[in-house]
Amino acid sequence: MQETSLLSELVDALKCLPSVGARTAQRMAFHILESDRQSGVRLAKALELAIENIGHCESCRTLTENTRCRICSNEARNYRQLCIVEHPSDVIAIEQTASYQGRYFVLLGKLSPLDGIGPEDLGLDVLEHRLDNEEIDELILATNPSVEGEMTAHYISELANKRQIKSTRIAHGVPIGGELEYVDSGTLSHAFEGRRDY
Repeated sequence: MQETSLLSELVDALKCLPSVGARTAQRMAFHILESDRQSGVRLAKALELAIENIGHCESCRTLTENTRCRICSNEARNYRQLCIVEHPSDVIAIEQTASYQGRYFVLLGKLSPLDGIGPEDLGLDVLEHRLDNEEIDELILATNPSVEGEMTAHYISELANKRQIKSTRIAHGVPIGGELEYVDSGTLSHAFEGRRDY
């Protein structure tokens, strides 16, 4: 039955989204088909346009419709600071704080030897080229505080040290509004290591 196979195809397609299993995908498919077909059509068009027109910035590798993203094209940004992040979504998170005015380099992942992800898979050759050819004073390592994120930060700090470029690590610690009794020991340990004058 063609209708059933089309429905199955829609459910399977929705399962490609993160955290969407079979049941959630099925609920989404039925919602679109039963009560919100107009939004479904809009979603399909937006997905098609985005996939056809969004690529990676030639400089920082974040997602953009242009050859260079708006951050890399902004002459007012501090060209001597380079913040290293794992994903384009990390750029958005940092930009929302309005506390950083430098530029970025997006790794599109992290080192993970067990998964076969090495330096060449993260574009670290591109990063090295930038370090060799641009006047960068500081690398800010903003990878996630996982084992792989820390390993990636350490590897990149070694690249910076070879070139006498200062590398700093963003602080990790107790969230604002958090209570110490509920914070895990690893986070508390990072908080103590990253303490500063008050």
